[in-house]
Amino acid sequence: MRLLVAVAHPDDESFGCGSVLAHATAAGLEAAVVCATRGELGEVSGGAVMPDELGRRREAELRAAATILGVARVGLLGWLDSGVDGEPAPGSLAGADTGDVVAAIGEIVDEVRPHVIVTLDGSDGHRDHAVVRDATLAAVERTSWRPGRVYLWCLARSLFERLDDDRWLGTPDEEITTVVDVNSHLATRWRAMRAHVSQIPPYDGMPRELQDAFLATDRLRRVVPPWPGGETESDWIPPGDG
Repeated sequence: MRLLVAVAHPDDESFGCGSVLAHATAAGLEAAVVCATRGELGEVSGGAVMPDELGRRREAELRAAATILGVARVGLLGWLDSGVDGEPAPGSLAGADTGDVVAAIGEIVDEVRPHVIVTLDGSDGHRDHAVVRDATLAAVERTSWRPGRVYLWCLARSLFERLDDDRWLGTPDEEITTVVDVNSHLATRWRAMRAHVSQIPPYDGMPRELQDAFLATDRLRRVVPPWPGGETESDWIPPGDG
């Protein structure tokens, strides 16, 4: 059984989906990551770095983190990081033709043939995350290979409220369909996050209780097959597989 995680930047696979990937490895799934950019505009921990140097560094960090998480394959699509605001630069993901992004992700889906796809739901407000989300959902409607399940990985709005953040970030809790206990993967996830030496995990500086609230539970929204309602799922791995 195979999992594909589609993300916009190096570190999304660890800061976001790290425990999804660790959980997949522990369950015996073959995991792949496709990353749309090299994160050239990420804020750098410990001093300024030129964008071309940062992109190479962050790609290396992505590959190191993926190894820790047990990922079998990492693919880079080659768009430039768009940053969080302003006019998208030529060649950036936010400035790309939507059809081109859909086609690129669709090609990876047909190559990997994943049974499950997970991507970030974009509720943190980053436009590149939203581009990958939308392109992934569009791609799975057009590919020859059709995954059995597609999920959006979520950050619960209730957790953002505990941060005293006045922005309406996060997924409304009532939209979350799947809640997975991943406490056993915390140590692996932290090692993967620390492999991104140039970046600071957003959980640093949080009280331990709040860190664990973000990291010890994965929250997702099932898109394929459509969620019928009722009690939340306790896993994204289809029953009887893995």
